[in-house]
Amino acid sequence: MGVLVGKDTRLVVSGITGREGSFHALNNRKYGTNVVAGVTPGKGGQDVEGIPVFNTIADSVKEAGANTSMLFVPPRFAVDAIYEAADSGVEVIICITEGIPAHDMLLAYHYVKEKGVRLVGPNCPGVCTVGEANVGIMPAHIFTPGSVGLVSRSGTLTYQLGKELSDMGIGQSTILGIGGDPIIGTNHRDALALFEADPATDMIVMVGEIGGNEEELAAEFIKDHVTKPVIGYIAGLTAPEGKAMGHAGAIISGNSGTAQSKVDALTEAGVKVGENPTAVARLVAEARGVAVPA
Repeated sequence: MGVLVGKDTRLVVSGITGREGSFHALNNRKYGTNVVAGVTPGKGGQDVEGIPVFNTIADSVKEAGANTSMLFVPPRFAVDAIYEAADSGVEVIICITEGIPAHDMLLAYHYVKEKGVRLVGPNCPGVCTVGEANVGIMPAHIFTPGSVGLVSRSGTLTYQLGKELSDMGIGQSTILGIGGDPIIGTNHRDALALFEADPATDMIVMVGEIGGNEEELAAEFIKDHVTKPVIGYIAGLTAPEGKAMGHAGAIISGNSGTAQSKVDALTEAGVKVGENPTAVARLVAEARGVAVPA
C-alpha cells in the first residue's frame, strides 16, 4: 500500500519505442511494476521485450487494462498526450517530459482537474512506492521499504534524501517527485494530503526550493490539516536574486519566494527544517529515536 502507485498499478508508457521510454519502462518492470502496455502512434501491434505496443492510450486501457500512464513524449507533443491520457480512462498520469511551455501546461492543468484524473509533473522523476512499484526515472534500488513519505520538487535531492535515510536504517513508504516547473499537476499541499491519508506513512519529509509561494501555502496547510510529523528542507539559501536555479520555477524576485521566507513559514507551522539533506536525515532519525551516527 502506498501513494498513487503500488501493486495494483497497471502501467502504460507513451513513447515506449523511443530510447528513454524503452529504457525506463523496462527498468520499472525490472523493479516489479506491472507494465502492461506501451503507446507509439503508428506502431500498434509491435512489442518492446514482450510489452505490447498500441496506437493510443485508450486502446491500452481497453485491451490491456492500463490504469496509470507515464509520458515520455517530446515537449511539443506532451500536452496533447496529457489530454489523451485524461480522456482514456486512466486514474494517474505521470509526465516525465521537461520543457513544456507554462501556458500550455496551465490549460492542461485545468483540463485534467475537470476530468478528476491525478497528474504528477511535468518535469518530474515520478513516483516510487518502495518495494512495490516504480513509475518514472528514479534509481529505486537505493531506497528501502518503511514508513517515511518523501515529497520533493527536486529529483536529485529526492534521490539523495532517500539514500541518506536508507543509510540510517530509515525506510520510506512512497517517494513522490512533483517536479520543479511553475505549473505542475500535484503540488506540496496535494502530496501532504495524500501522505496524511496513507496508512503506510507515519512521517513526512517535504523538500522545497526557492521560487513561488507553494511552500508557504504548504506551511498553512500543515497547520490546519496535517497531524503527522513533517520535516522540511528548502534548497537555495545562497541563490542570487533574479536568477533561475536548476528549475524553471526556481527563481526569486525581491522578498517573494526566498528560501528564508519558506523556512520561516515552515518553522512557524511547527516543522523542523534542516540546513542540508544530511541534517534533514538526522532530524528524521532523532524524531524516530534512531541512533544518529557521530
